Amino acid sequence: MSDEKAVKIPAQSDGAAPTEGSQSGEILLKVTGLQKHFPIRKGLLQRQTGSVRAVDGIDFEVRKGETLGVVGESGCGKSTMGRLITRLLEPTAGKVEFEGKDITHLGVAGMRPLRRDVQMIFQDPYSSLNPRHTVGTIVGAPFKLQGVEPEGGIKKEVQRLLSVVGLNPEHYNRYPHEFSGGQRQRIGIARALALSPKLVVADEPVSALDVSIQAQVVNLLDDLQEELGLTYVIIAHDLSVVRHVSDRIAVMYLGKVVELSDRDSLYKAPMHPYTKALMSAVPIPDPKRKNEKSERILLKGDVPSPISPPTGCRFHTRCWKATEICRTTEPQLLELKPGQRVACHHPENFEDQAPQDTVLLSAAKEAAELVPDEVLEESAQTSAAVAAEVEAVAAPEEPAAAEAEGAAAADAASDAEGSQDAPEEPGASEESDESGPAADADTSAESGKPEASAGQESTEK
Repeated sequence: MSDEKAVKIPAQSDGAAPTEGSQSGEILLKVTGLQKHFPIRKGLLQRQTGSVRAVDGIDFEVRKGETLGVVGESGCGKSTMGRLITRLLEPTAGKVEFEGKDITHLGVAGMRPLRRDVQMIFQDPYSSLNPRHTVGTIVGAPFKLQGVEPEGGIKKEVQRLLSVVGLNPEHYNRYPHEFSGGQRQRIGIARALALSPKLVVADEPVSALDVSIQAQVVNLLDDLQEELGLTYVIIAHDLSVVRHVSDRIAVMYLGKVVELSDRDSLYKAPMHPYTKALMSAVPIPDPKRKNEKSERILLKGDVPSPISPPTGCRFHTRCWKATEICRTTEPQLLELKPGQRVACHHPENFEDQAPQDTVLLSAAKEAAELVPDEVLEESAQTSAAVAAEVEAVAAPEEPAAAEAEGAAAADAASDAEGSQDAPEEPGASEESDESGPAADADTSAESGKPEASAGQESTEK
């Protein structure tokens, strides 16, 4: 089967209803306070001088049969989080539980049986496949490493897996360089599904693929989830892909989960300002909106360094709602609405959690200059500090408007007076006509004197 095979895109459901396996509420994976700090060493003795806080205390759970999407900017720790929960990296602190068993610090021997249940689809299909091995060797490697002998032999099972992911079983003896990007990603998916895992972590599974091939791979993941009852943690940048495949979505920023919510609630009414800024960046394919004013929220500056992240809320340096409490106190991830948790002192679409703070930080005032007026008006409804700032900005405009109105009224009054004086002009013109001949005579007489004197002077000379 070729990579150009047409795949029908299934219709997206109206609600974020969980799948059959997740309705029971059985938790497959639970993460508590997970951290990963990469040390920075310098000098001859390689002493540690600091650390990169890639993941700095995250909490979430994944229910059986559901799909959890993870989104965020580059460098926020998404891929590191995926490698931590699959135990490809050793956590610095925190706890990872799989089916109620603590796997945080299991060694190689302890993790080997769990590798059958937890697999990963890597981001780059070009570097995740060994170019010196054939497809049959790559996909059949999990069976040999786990000592599993499938019914009918490894070759038959590998050919079956290739057909499941949409590849020709005859490609068994080909090498990775003979396939396109989409076909290589399918090979990676077949390898991850070889041992029938319970949890699959997909790190950017479609980021390196064309749009048409992206649809094929995403639909393939959906179909396999329905057939095999898989549970996914999908890490992606494309918000449209995440919305299509996810039941719940976690938003990460600088090593923290700032919002965790079901799909529809997140896209309809995001509660964290950072989430709202991400949602505003999603293009809307509607020709009628071509000439409408964009409500895109531009964030001020760049993401701070994970080596020395800001104190308090890590987003306060770029947030248009930040107050003093945001700079000093780190917000906790709390459930403010059913199924929607957010870490923010001044959330959107919900009442203010710190109404006593009514003064914005200077950085927030600068960030507000890049935010559309409509967004500021919405934020003012749930933030006393933003409301005060909007009023302060509007106050200087009121006197100017009053002066403009006064000037317009004065001009109107002067025009009215001029229209009242207009009837007197005909009389004045008549008087000027009557006095015209006398005035002309006087003028000519007066003008004649100088001329005569000038003639006399010339005769005398």
